Amino acid sequence: MSDQDPAAVRRHLDRLAADGIDVVRVTYPDLIGTDRARDVLVEELPRALEHGLAFCRAVYHTSPQGDVVPVSGGLDAGLPDVCVRPDLSTLVALPWEPGVAACLADVTDPATGAPAAESPRDLLRSVLERCREHGLSPVVGPELEYFLCEPDPAGGWRRYGSVPGVVYTAGLRADPDNHLLRTLRHVRDLRIGVLSGNHEFDGGQFEINLLHSEALSAADRAFRFKAAVKELARREGRLATFMAKPFNDTGGSGFHLHLSCTEGTDGTDAEGRNSFDDPSGAYGLSATARHAIAGVLAHAPALAALLNPTVNSYKRFGPDTLAPWLIDWGLDNRSAMVRVPPERGAGARLELRLGDASANPYLAIAAATAAALLGVMAAEEPPAPLEGYGYDTTKAALLPTDLSAALDALESDTALAELLGKDFTDSYLSYKRNEVERFQRYVTDWEFTEYAYHL
Repeated sequence: MSDQDPAAVRRHLDRLAADGIDVVRVTYPDLIGTDRARDVLVEELPRALEHGLAFCRAVYHTSPQGDVVPVSGGLDAGLPDVCVRPDLSTLVALPWEPGVAACLADVTDPATGAPAAESPRDLLRSVLERCREHGLSPVVGPELEYFLCEPDPAGGWRRYGSVPGVVYTAGLRADPDNHLLRTLRHVRDLRIGVLSGNHEFDGGQFEINLLHSEALSAADRAFRFKAAVKELARREGRLATFMAKPFNDTGGSGFHLHLSCTEGTDGTDAEGRNSFDDPSGAYGLSATARHAIAGVLAHAPALAALLNPTVNSYKRFGPDTLAPWLIDWGLDNRSAMVRVPPERGAGARLELRLGDASANPYLAIAAATAAALLGVMAAEEPPAPLEGYGYDTTKAALLPTDLSAALDALESDTALAELLGKDFTDSYLSYKRNEVERFQRYVTDWEFTEYAYHL
């Protein structure tokens, strides 16, 4: 939460002045993980801390096209405010924007002072508190992919540096303008724990890896990373998109989560004893780890609604895509939905490969840790791990094949919905079902090409 101790605030103001910063960009995530923000003059920062910044609550219910979706507590309540207060503990200078620093914010209901029901950051906090009640402190390493696009002279956007076959490379062959190097250095200076980057599988696709940390920090860093990459691409006159599958002739972009837990209840130590490791346990994993895997598998259909949150998400799935298609797990097997990497000891973890890059980091991590916690509470063992190449529907159940099915699974998964909170779940379902309805009414280019000349 925001540190509003007067002495601490004064130290922050003095540091900003010494660094030549006169504007603070106060940001927070909406339901789809887009950053909402306001630039605050430094001399007005104490006022913003004391009184908060007023935003219309319907910002959580606004579609990417700017329509206000009729979610309870928005239009029906007269479009009330939420109160946004800077969290100065997250303050950092923007390396590419002289004179500007940025921080995250806490969002509350002004009538009660409680966290806003739709606040993704607070939803994750509530799930992590439940984990701590069971002696677990989740640790997450996020992996995010994105496509970089440049203006197409014929109109619209085309893939940047679209050369096939330069998989897992760095340098000018796949990146003729050194986009990756510039971006890697800038996000390093943003102090969000960046490790490395490379060109990915498809032309114009990149991946930058973030270090592991306790779960809230990991979500904060992934959120800031996505916002930074999009901003930096705009500075180049390009478009960076974390859309799940932006092109028909390529694969999609994933958001893989490496998840483990450390023992303890303070929720801050990502380097404590790894409670997923057990040399004497099956597969070298502790009972806690195996139960967590079982929980993720049991709640996978509902997880898809949050980790694959768009109509487009389900076009990334399918056999032979290296994106999951079935509800299964395997030992160092990238065709499984849950992969257990070969490291043990401090490196013991599971890699949830379900998510795509469009997922809101806070909601993805909250959902994944909630499912793992439910598994630990149920204390059930997972089925035998997948052997060989996956995608055989006789061996495991199929994941939801569209957003509607995933939303239905979330609604019917009462245990997961209870852990995430009824108010949040109801708002999310209403918002996302509106997306499905709008898509079903929209006439696509595919339909025109398929039918117009022949029917």
